Amino acid sequence: MTISEISNAVINHARKGMTSKEKQVIVAASVGTVFEIYDFFLMGLLANEIAKNFFSGVNPTEGFIFTLLGWAAGFLLRPFGALVFGRVGDLVGRKYTFLVTIVLMGGATCIIGLLPGYGSIGIAAPIILITLRMLQGIAFGGEFGGAMIYVAEHAPNQQRGTWTACIVSTTAVGFLLAVVVITPLRYLIGEADFAAWGWRIPFLLSSILLAFSLWIRLKLDESPEFMKMKEQGAGSKAPISETFGQWKHLKFVLVALFGIVRGATVVWYPAQFYTLFFLTRVLKVDADTTNLLLVSATVLTAPLYVLFGWLSDRIGRKPVYLLGVVLGAVLIIPLFQTLTHYANPALERALKETPVVVMADPDQCSLQFNPLGTAKFTSSCDIAKGSIVGAGLNYQNQALPAGAAAQIKIGGQVIPSINGRPPGSAGEAA
Repeated sequence: MTISEISNAVINHARKGMTSKEKQVIVAASVGTVFEIYDFFLMGLLANEIAKNFFSGVNPTEGFIFTLLGWAAGFLLRPFGALVFGRVGDLVGRKYTFLVTIVLMGGATCIIGLLPGYGSIGIAAPIILITLRMLQGIAFGGEFGGAMIYVAEHAPNQQRGTWTACIVSTTAVGFLLAVVVITPLRYLIGEADFAAWGWRIPFLLSSILLAFSLWIRLKLDESPEFMKMKEQGAGSKAPISETFGQWKHLKFVLVALFGIVRGATVVWYPAQFYTLFFLTRVLKVDADTTNLLLVSATVLTAPLYVLFGWLSDRIGRKPVYLLGVVLGAVLIIPLFQTLTHYANPALERALKETPVVVMADPDQCSLQFNPLGTAKFTSSCDIAKGSIVGAGLNYQNQALPAGAAAQIKIGGQVIPSINGRPPGSAGEAA
């Protein structure tokens, strides 16, 4: 079967027996989820600008790392959001839960666009930013799971893979939308103005997307499965205790969380977002080229979500899932090595021929974690490692005798590090 024949089969399979109402279900669920994913990923794509505005109390490298940690905070609360809004959906319905999650996400995003930076309100700025990010994570956990359930409850049994794959494909569309909005803005207003205030525009534009998504979702009806469940009184009276307190149910939750979801997550997020970080921060590829590569890859791969959803309707979910996980495990390291080879061959050659080694007394090397920007890392080891990390380079460690000043070895050249401590201070040679 050729690719063309497969594509036609997917289209015909999706259209078979689909009424206008059923099409509206997919469109409404997909549009709202695209909007939420757009909101959710803005912080990752604008990490440099957010770091400068909200984490300016620390050095640029630490600020960028804290921004990524703040972005990750939303992911940590996604399971909690799924549990909370999953229960809300069982009590009041999928439609009203949709409306709550989308307003929560859109409201948090708009507030980020208006939030004063560190220079205006100090430490309150990053605290509020992380709080809003956590609210986004809760909302997204309820939104994405709710959209999947809503569409699945409308779908015929033999087409659930195809229908729900349309929702999964919105992750690529939402990411693409964010890139398409951000990239032209950089050109229109200039890099300096974009870093100062222009980065707020993509967040504020979400208010338009929010209004459009609400308008579409207000036209939705409850899913037939939910209405049937309510009529029969088949809802659980104690869902938390039944789900987590009974092993026959808990074992499926654990398999789904640490097996199915974890496997998909460790493949998808490194492919989408660590690629962005890797190209710009490690391989030093310019932002325009990086965005072009990511947009091209997203456009080319987005149809595959629906294709493999359709395939799961034909041969089953398990074979398709296992194929994806195995391919991810086997290919992810070679793919990043290939990126290095073609994006920055000089760096690849340098790392092989002239590896960077930090030679230092291990007792003088601190864990450089400084969320408040008050700690001082002044030992020669800390200064050496901070400089290398700031340049986006990998390094190896080599122990020196106690009290010895740190040195950086690059190939055959040895460069002494700077000791930022007062002469004669304890623990390190002056």
